[in-house]
This record gives sequence, C-alpha cells and structure tokens, in this order.
Amino acid sequence: MNGSYDAVVVGAGPNGLSAAIRLAEAGLSVLLVEAEDRVGGAVKTDELTLPGFRHDTFSAVYPATAASPVFARMPLERHGLRLVHPPVAMAHVLDGGRGAALYRDLDRTAGSLNDLHRGDGEGWREFISPYLRNWEALRGAMLGGFPPVWGGLRAAAGLGYSGSLEAARMVLQPAAGLARDVFAGDGARAWLYGSALHGDVAPGAAGSAVFGFYLNLLGHAVGWPVVEGGSGRLSEALAGYFGELGGEVLTSSPVERVLTRNGRVRGVVAGGAEVRAGLVVCDVTPKGLLAIASEALPGNYKKKMARFRYGPGNLKVDWALSGPVPWEYDEARRAGTLHVGGGTNELEESISLEKLGRLPERPFVLAAQQTVADPSRAPEGRHTLWGYTHVPSGIDWEQEAEKHVGRIEAQIERFAPGFRELVLARHVMTPADLEGRNRNLVGGDVNAGSQAPDQLFFRPLPSLSPYRTPLRGLYVGSASTFPGGAVHGVPGDAAAKAALTDLRLRRVKPEQARSVDT
Repeated sequence: MNGSYDAVVVGAGPNGLSAAIRLAEAGLSVLLVEAEDRVGGAVKTDELTLPGFRHDTFSAVYPATAASPVFARMPLERHGLRLVHPPVAMAHVLDGGRGAALYRDLDRTAGSLNDLHRGDGEGWREFISPYLRNWEALRGAMLGGFPPVWGGLRAAAGLGYSGSLEAARMVLQPAAGLARDVFAGDGARAWLYGSALHGDVAPGAAGSAVFGFYLNLLGHAVGWPVVEGGSGRLSEALAGYFGELGGEVLTSSPVERVLTRNGRVRGVVAGGAEVRAGLVVCDVTPKGLLAIASEALPGNYKKKMARFRYGPGNLKVDWALSGPVPWEYDEARRAGTLHVGGGTNELEESISLEKLGRLPERPFVLAAQQTVADPSRAPEGRHTLWGYTHVPSGIDWEQEAEKHVGRIEAQIERFAPGFRELVLARHVMTPADLEGRNRNLVGGDVNAGSQAPDQLFFRPLPSLSPYRTPLRGLYVGSASTFPGGAVHGVPGDAAAKAALTDLRLRRVKPEQARSVDT
C-alpha cells in the first residue's frame, strides 16, 4: 500500500470488487479495502461442519450471476470460475411425494405443473413465453443500473402496449393474485409462492409477484447454477482479475471514516492509517455509510438514508450428510434448490406468524443441495445441505435457536423421511451471527434492505442517481442500491461508472483527482 491512489473502494464483496474492476479498467490506481481477513463479502465458502465439507457461508445459488452483464464482460473463467447446473433448477415439495419442478426447459416445466393440475402447465407457458422472447431486453432493464430506461424501452417495444401494461401491473401485484391468474391448482400456486418468498414481501401483499416471476424467468433463461468448488471461487476469480489489472487489496482493515476537505473526498482512514484518494466508492449499507461519513453529509440526506428499512432476519443451517437427502418427490433428489413448506395455506400461515413476531411450527425453508451439481463439495458419497428461513426480530436466540432448528429439520424430515439419520454435523447461524460475520447483513437481512414496493426501485432513496452522494467524490454501490440483492455486481459497477462519468464531465484527470485538496 503506497498511501495515495486515484480511488479507494470500501468493502470487497461482489459489488465492491465489480466497482474496483471498472475503475481499474479505466486506468485508475485503485485500492480495495476490506474489514474482514479475505475478500468476498457474502460470497464465501468454509468448512463449517466437518473437514472436507465445503459449505457456502452465506449466498449459494446464482441465477443472477449467470444473467449478469457485468460479470459476462469479465474473463472470470480464466481465473477459475465455473458455473455448474443441477439437472433440476428448483423443486417445490408437497405432501404425499408430490411436487413441481422448474427446469431450464419450458416444456418440461409445463409438464411438471400439468402433473399436479391439468392445464396449469399451459397457463405457465402462455404467461411466461412473451417474457422469454424478450429476455435480452428485460435483462437490460433489470440488470442495467438505474434508471432502467433503455432496457425498459426495448422490453416495452417487444411486449407491445397490452403486454407492457400487464408487466407494469405485475410490479405492484401480490404473488397470490398472479398465482390465481395463471394457475387453477394449489400445487402450482405454491410453486410460484416459493420463488416469491426469496424476497421479504408476503404472497398476499402488493409487490410480491415480481419476485416469483423474475426468479422463475431466470430459471428458464439462464438456470439456477452453483459455483464449482464453492461460492468463494467467484470472489477469488473477481479478485484475480482485479489483481491482473494492477489493483491492490488491503484486508483486515475496517474503514473508520471518510476524509474530506472543502466539500469533497480526500481519502479514508483504514486500519488506523490514512489513504489519500480523490474518489471513494462504498460497498456498504446506508447504516454503514452513515457510520463512516456522517459528519461530511448534509442533514437532509442523512435523514433519508436513516429511514431506509431492512428486511427480516434469517436463521441459517448447514448440514454435513452421510448420503443424499431422501426426498419423497423424485425430482427433488435431482434439484439444486428446494422450497420446503407445503401448499399455499401453509405458506401463508407461516409468513403471517413471522409478521406477527412469532416463530411458526412449520416454517418455510429455502434449501440448496449443491453436491447434486458439484460433488467436489463433500467427500465421496457424502453430501451437504444448506438452508435458511426468515425469522422475526426480537427473538431470544439463546433460548430459541435449538428449538427452531428442530422445526426446520422436522419440515425436511416430513418431505424426506430418514433425513435426520443422515446428519453427521450441523452449523447454525442466527441473525446476529450473520451480521457479526458480515456487517452488510444488518439484522441478518440477506437482501441488504427490504424489497417492499416503495424501496424496490428507489434504493437506497429516491434519486435520479442513487449511486451518487451529496459529497463530491463519494459514491455508494452496494446491494442496498438499485437493483438490489443477489450476486450480479450491478450496483458496484454502476457506482463506478457514475464516478468515471463525473471525472470526465469535470475534466479532472485521475492523478489530479487524487491530489485535489490534499
């Protein structure tokens, strides 16, 4: 570390890495500063249970990574990244050995839905086909940074007037309403609910439909892959490319404050040392930004950032297993991701109890069995299982953690009799544990902020450029900014592009930006 750079990026998650790469590609000298002892943020792999069992510590399944235009332009394969696909992208398990599957192939998906209720497969095909035909335009709108103008215009042109109105309506529609529109049977409706519940908006609440639609659209368009060898390989690939560009990384160095003079950034204090830079891009939540830059930001901006709402916490469990999970629904045994929670009534009851601050006896569990696609994650013949469930705030986890893990395991056992006998070891993280290991997971929120309709597009606050701050030279590009959570690197890349645009418009050379007001 030389003490003076063109730009400093705070936080080395996928967004921080993407921002650092964009700046380094532009020829700037860039220092990436990370509080933890290695890069990756919420994209890491550890032996959490037993030696030889490689678990994804936080995030695990990567449809958004496969769709990301940011990652697509980088030579990440050269740095060891390989996405691998399970035979079945997702399976929603139901009682009696029944279920519904999501495949990349639309015909197979329709057949699975028809097996539950005749005609529901055709209903899904009719609904999703126009969006699949316009996938590239939709990808531009959803993963193109804010404002999503050009992709939105292309998508509107492809969908036509009526289709565009339907798409706009869906953004505010409850998942329950969309499910009733498309399906006649409860099983297919539950299948859609499960994808919607990756977010924090209840199926009966406005704004939840878009999550069920979008994730299943991704399943058809790009699949729901995992990273071969563990999610951490993605972080390693991004860091490898950044290093190839000449970037530097400083770990175990939390940023204490942003340095300013005369209304603009002049660097940061990281690990007790001053680092000079004319640009600072932060891969942090609003809470994190206020912690390091509050003194330099105007009061009105701080008030707006302080009202940013975080989503529910999560309880996460990883299991080391002596064999594959014996799901009664056959296709679930070949699925990478499982939605465990039964029919729509049960799912709605579970979510309602959580909203009331209570832990349900039958929680909805979002699970992943990465060893189906990637046997390298465990010793030969062994398997891993990863799972989490949304939980309300205010729970005494010292008293409740073991009991709630028991409920989660009972849910899995219900749909996979004999599961408990396979458990060799487990590792549990409460919401506080998640935040303790990654400060961007505020209260255990894995999406870096609620995805309710009023925050869905205006993250972290209403602005024509959510990546810029009122302080000249300071930018924010975390999952708390548009388009939000999931591992795609778009917020960090968009924040870096905003910084580079400002440099060009102000006709300030990178070396001049570094020396301004120092």
